[in-house]
Amino acid sequence: MKLVKMSLVAALLVGSSAFAVENVKVSGDAKLFYLSDDSGSGIFNKDKALGQVAVGLGTSMDISEIVKGNAHLTALSTLGLEGQLVGGVWEGTNGTDDSFWFDALNISADIGNTSLTVGRMALDTPLVWTETWSIAHNTFEAAVVTNKDIADTTIVAAYVGGSNGAVENGNLGWVVANMNTAGNTNFSQFYNGAYTVGALNNSWKPLNVQAWYYNATKVLNAYWVQADLEMDGLQVGAQYVGGKSNADVKNSAFAVKVGYEVKDKFSVAASYSQTGKDAASSKNLSGAGYSKLYTESWWTAIAGNQDTQAMNLTVNAPVADLFDAGIYIVSASDDTATKNELLEATFEVSKSFGNLDTSLVYIYTDADTAVADTDAVNTAIINLAYNF
Repeated sequence: MKLVKMSLVAALLVGSSAFAVENVKVSGDAKLFYLSDDSGSGIFNKDKALGQVAVGLGTSMDISEIVKGNAHLTALSTLGLEGQLVGGVWEGTNGTDDSFWFDALNISADIGNTSLTVGRMALDTPLVWTETWSIAHNTFEAAVVTNKDIADTTIVAAYVGGSNGAVENGNLGWVVANMNTAGNTNFSQFYNGAYTVGALNNSWKPLNVQAWYYNATKVLNAYWVQADLEMDGLQVGAQYVGGKSNADVKNSAFAVKVGYEVKDKFSVAASYSQTGKDAASSKNLSGAGYSKLYTESWWTAIAGNQDTQAMNLTVNAPVADLFDAGIYIVSASDDTATKNELLEATFEVSKSFGNLDTSLVYIYTDADTAVADTDAVNTAIINLAYNF
C-alpha cells in the first residue's frame, strides 16, 4: 500500500485553528481479518493463509456554521503474523512493513438543500464505488454536489479525478477499470478524470428509481438505470447498463431480481443477469473485479464478465437470538472461448457483542473452463472488528 501525499484539503484542515472549530467527534475501529483455503497443502496451512490487522481513526469537526471537515486514517500491520501463521496479507504489497495513509480527507458545506464535498472520500455509484469487502477500502479524489430541491428526488453531480487504489485485489468499478487501461493508471492526471450525473426518485414510496450517466475523459460514455419495488414484503428489481468506449468497444448488461421478506424473520431473493458479447476483457463491466449487478457473487467476481449469464440465490435470517445467518449461492457461465463456469456457495454467520462485530464465513468454490476441470476449493474467513 503506497502512502498518498497530503492535498490542499489536508492543508485546510491543518489550518482550521484559524476558525472557531467546534463539535469535534472522534471515532475508530480495530480489525483482524484471517483467511485460509485448501487449494494448496490443506486448509489452515500458512502458505495459503492471509492475515492482517487494521486500525482506523476518524475525526469530524464544524469549521463554521455551514462548513465541516472530515479525516480518516487507516494503518495496516501483520503484527508479526507474516511468515509465521500466514503467508500473505489482505492489502498492501509488502506484508512485513507497516503502512498508513489518509483514506478520507475532505471538507463539506451544506447550503439549504444543496451539499458540496471536496477532497478524498468514499463513493457509492453504480459504476464507480468504494468496495468494503476487504480490510482496507479504496477511496477517491472527487468533488460531489447533491441537491434535494425537487420533492422526493436527489440530484447528484460529481467529478472523480483520482483513486488511491487501496483494494489491491478488487476493482473500483467499470469506469475506473477502463480509465486504468487507458494510460491513466490510478487517475495519475487529475484533469483526466470522470464526470457523472445521477437522479434518484422516490415519489411513489414503494418504488425507488435511479438513473446515472458517466463520461470518462477520452475513454468512454456509460449509463445505468435501475428500479426497485418493495411492497408488502415483495421485492422486485431491474437493472440495465450500457456504454461504449472511444475505441468503439460496446458493452451492456441487464439483471432482474424477485424476493420476499418478513421483517425480523427472513428474506429470500433470486436474480438473473446477462452481459453483452461485444467486449474485450479489459472493458468488462467488472474489469476482472466486482460489479453492482444483483447476481454478483459473495467472493469470486464473475457476473460482470463478458457474455456471462449468472443466477444468484440469497437467503438471510436471524437464528433465534444466537446469530444472523446468510446463504449466497451463485451459478455462472460465459460463452467466450474459454467457457468459464462457476458454482459458488457461501455460508456466513455474524454476531455483535456490544462494540465487537464478528463473522465466520465458509465458501465452496468450483470453477472450471472448457480445457480444465479443477478441484473445488474450500475457504474459511474469520473477521473481527471492534468499534470505538
